[in-house]
Amino acid sequence: MSLVDILEELEAAKDPHKAGPMEAYMRHQFPFLGIAGPERNALYKKYFPSAKKIKVIDWDFVDTCWEKDAREYQYVAANYLKAMQSYLTESDLPKLEHLVVTKSWWDTVDILDRVVGNLVYDKPELGEIILQWSLSDNIWLRRVAIDHQLLRKEKTDVHLMEKILLNNLDQTEFFINKAIGWALRDYSKTNPDWVASFIEKNKERMAELSIKEASKYL
Repeated sequence: MSLVDILEELEAAKDPHKAGPMEAYMRHQFPFLGIAGPERNALYKKYFPSAKKIKVIDWDFVDTCWEKDAREYQYVAANYLKAMQSYLTESDLPKLEHLVVTKSWWDTVDILDRVVGNLVYDKPELGEIILQWSLSDNIWLRRVAIDHQLLRKEKTDVHLMEKILLNNLDQTEFFINKAIGWALRDYSKTNPDWVASFIEKNKERMAELSIKEASKYL
């Protein structure tokens, strides 16, 4: 069973009647085949376990998916990388960066942030690069930097998170302010006192959206 076969299955399963509403939901950023999440997940379960046995990431497959027009192909690539994230190496970070800044929108970026986060957790020396991302002119690199530690709980690198958050205050960009709120809300489940203190110290520089999201569990 070849990974390329999944692309043929997607093409065969396209449904123009579903594609229209999916494109509208994503603000017509990308064309869609019209294949919903449950159908895509069934394909992932069919193909990815075999791919994991190889223990090597097929970047040609990822690039092929990313070059195709329909958005479902990028979903396949991002979820493939999520399934294969334990096989990422330090040299893969520039490739992940390219994916983040190409055909960018929250739907793929919010899959890739966890992939990046897993790599940085295994290679903490990469934290300095992620800190640079948090100052990027590209909002999606900033969003990945802010949220790459989601669900880390007590394993969160709090010093790195604080630096990244401080680099992104005083923002008007919705996707940045939402990400700040998510990062703080998630960590508040582990250390509510730290999050409450961060909000108190920085509330004059924080967007209302960020404070609202961050305070949900406080």
